[in-house]
Amino acid sequence: MAAGGRRRRPLRYQSLAALVEDSQWPFLFLVSDFSYGADDYDAEGNEEQKGPPEGSETMPYIDESPTMSPQLSARSQSGGGDSISPTPPEGLAPGVEAGKGLEMRKLVLSGFLASEEIYINQLEALLLPMKPLKATATTSQPVLTIQQIETIFYKIQDIYEIHKEFYDNLCPKVQQWDSQVTMGHLFQKLASQLGVYKAFVDNYKVALETAEKCSQSNNQFQKISEELKVKGPKDSKDSHTSVTMEALLYKPIDRVTRSTLVLHDLLKHTPVDHPDYPLLQDALRISQNFLSSINEDIDPRRTAVTTPKGETRQLVKDGFLVEVSEGSRKLRHVFLFTDVLLCAKLKKTSAGKHQQYDCKWYIPLADLVFPSPEESEASPHVHPFPDHELEDMKMKISALKSEIQKEKANKGQSRAIERLKKKMFENEFLLLLNSPTIPFRIHNRNGKSYLFLLSSDYERSEWREAIQKLQKKDLQAFVLSSVELQVLTGSCFKLRTVHNIPVTSNKDDDESPGLYGFLHVIVHSAKGFKQSAHLYCTLEVDSFGYFVSKAKTRVFRDTTEPKWDEEFEIELEGSQSLRILCYEKCYDKTKVNKDNNEIVDKIMGKGQIQLDPQTVETKNWHTDVIEMNGIKVEFSMKFTSRDMSLKRTPSKKQTGVFGVKISVVTKRERSKVPYIVRQCVEEVEKRGIEEVGIYRISGVATDIQALKAVFDANNKDILLMLSDMDINAIAGTLKLYFRELPEPLLTDRLYPAFMEGIALSDPAAKENCMMHLLRSLPDPNLITFLFLLEHLKRVAEKEPINKMSLHNLATVFGPTLLRPSEVESKAHLTSAADIWSHDVMAQVQVLLYYLQHPPISFAELKRNTLYFSTDV
Repeated sequence: MAAGGRRRRPLRYQSLAALVEDSQWPFLFLVSDFSYGADDYDAEGNEEQKGPPEGSETMPYIDESPTMSPQLSARSQSGGGDSISPTPPEGLAPGVEAGKGLEMRKLVLSGFLASEEIYINQLEALLLPMKPLKATATTSQPVLTIQQIETIFYKIQDIYEIHKEFYDNLCPKVQQWDSQVTMGHLFQKLASQLGVYKAFVDNYKVALETAEKCSQSNNQFQKISEELKVKGPKDSKDSHTSVTMEALLYKPIDRVTRSTLVLHDLLKHTPVDHPDYPLLQDALRISQNFLSSINEDIDPRRTAVTTPKGETRQLVKDGFLVEVSEGSRKLRHVFLFTDVLLCAKLKKTSAGKHQQYDCKWYIPLADLVFPSPEESEASPHVHPFPDHELEDMKMKISALKSEIQKEKANKGQSRAIERLKKKMFENEFLLLLNSPTIPFRIHNRNGKSYLFLLSSDYERSEWREAIQKLQKKDLQAFVLSSVELQVLTGSCFKLRTVHNIPVTSNKDDDESPGLYGFLHVIVHSAKGFKQSAHLYCTLEVDSFGYFVSKAKTRVFRDTTEPKWDEEFEIELEGSQSLRILCYEKCYDKTKVNKDNNEIVDKIMGKGQIQLDPQTVETKNWHTDVIEMNGIKVEFSMKFTSRDMSLKRTPSKKQTGVFGVKISVVTKRERSKVPYIVRQCVEEVEKRGIEEVGIYRISGVATDIQALKAVFDANNKDILLMLSDMDINAIAGTLKLYFRELPEPLLTDRLYPAFMEGIALSDPAAKENCMMHLLRSLPDPNLITFLFLLEHLKRVAEKEPINKMSLHNLATVFGPTLLRPSEVESKAHLTSAADIWSHDVMAQVQVLLYYLQHPPISFAELKRNTLYFSTDV
């Protein structure tokens, strides 16, 4: 229940006639049902009992349609569903009597006729000043020129005449109702005249801009346009209502949608053998085709609600955000209107019931302020979700996804598939709720503060920019009455542009599963900066419903035209989008965000592109330019599927180190651990152990290739080059070395046994097996593995600073150290998604087991004997 609202008693009607008399029928019968796909979970992920929901009664005197003013009488409301079926229903629903269906037709038509009367009165009010304005246009003191008048009132007269004729013909048919009455031809004719609306829509934006300019330059016209008088319905107590010209100019756009919805409902209650049925079908087809053809023009204007003053309040942006409330995370649907930010929760209802939003809070934009990072107080304590639990959820999601695909392939029972989908939703929902960490705080001038957690700096910037753009207008502070708040919250369900929680289980089967593999991106250069700055770019890709930062260029200092020419290799996990963000580096240590204790860099621009498989999956580089706030960033990219990236190709040049067996390298070097491993580890521990995202953030590919060439040639300048090189490139070189071994460090031979060992449930059996497998490794492999293991543990000790936990490191290195060579991999792998579901997750778990294990000594491991043997 919205704040200030009282609990309403359910509406009860004795008969359909009484329903018409009370004028509530349009709201009751013309709403559509929606489902989030999670019938048993609320926005906090709590299980709810099914039953009559609180507040699910119909509210009297609320029209959820985009533009109806609350000032208009209840009798004038017309229906407002939100969804149109692509094909009309085939006759009446089973069990519905024909007589009752025809009675419902009368109800639908009666309500539509009432709203048609209101619409005609609105058009009349709009036309009323047109004649006197035209009359003055030819005088020495014109209010408007003829051209301005024709632009503002374009096609209004034609639309008025079409609807007046329709109303005059339909009215007597409804008043003298009988079961044989036909009116399909009237709707068919009305639909055939929709071309007039196309012309109106094409001119709509220009008409609004012209009216606004004329109001600013002419006080007389301003007074006229601010208070146009609309006649009330014939039997209404209100003789006139004041409405602005802007609000009235929007009415024809809304009317097209509403007429289509009424056709849909008429068909629902018209018997298939009725003479009107084919005519109404044809009218609906024409209307839907028309709506589709001008959808782009109409959509922005459909996101509007008329305020009590008759002004248009538009929905600018909406989406799901995680709010920190009372010390815990809550999933909210946030709606940004032209003058207010509203935070809501979807109320869960019984199956088939109309869903509604419950307003948690709202802030007029005139009262909304963003605290500067240094001003914001520290976040209330929110328990961060452990990395290993997030990884477990990903593993469960991937496994469930794989099970669903198998069930579908085997044409399994739909009930079993739905059960699996529900489980997948639960895990995806928890992942979405618990993965975001980037703080986004807003204040109400009255002192109340609200905190959201986002997964990406991109999202935070989008919300901030959208709000700040609206705040440039002359906004007034206000307080919504309980009725106004109910109307606004009620409109959210219809106006929302984001309908589903962004999880896989809410996607249609034919939607793209995303890309699995490696995306190679070269960030070339940027132009369009107005003054010199220290500039860098970051790259983000989506994974499991949220975005993750994957790469960062070096900072190009004091320039307006940075040229990075840096290549990155980004691992994709069902990704569909790539984001590029351009920052100005801040070195001022006073500008620290108290929420996460990090210096805040300024976003100069941001852009996003879809990863279209057909464009990306080529052997050649695809070069593109992304525009962001006047800045143009040039980049190139190409994609390698995961199965292609599994190839471990032995080097033809056995004198180098890359692609050469580890035993050959250590024997040649007379070392226990390859020189390349020792030097890279030493450099990372010297100056990269506190680097945020070390081993996760990609190094520049050209730098990595340069280091690779130097190590392969055993160049004397290696140490000097390492000391000058970016630390992420050194970390990337170490990863590349292990990835290019002709067989993985933990060997092809032992791979199946590692997969079986990690799956054991009994801790003692698992310990015995996993230690025995280590003993079975060749000595150079084992010593190198133990050396790397201790290094990664030391990196993880700095997790509070570098944000790299044992789980993060296992995710990065697991596949690198275990992924089998090409010949071996063919026996295990089926599809890209399957690789992620089973093999990769198991590889991560194997490394994680050893990382979490107490220190393992080579000498002790070799000394200990087995209590019982395990075949390998």
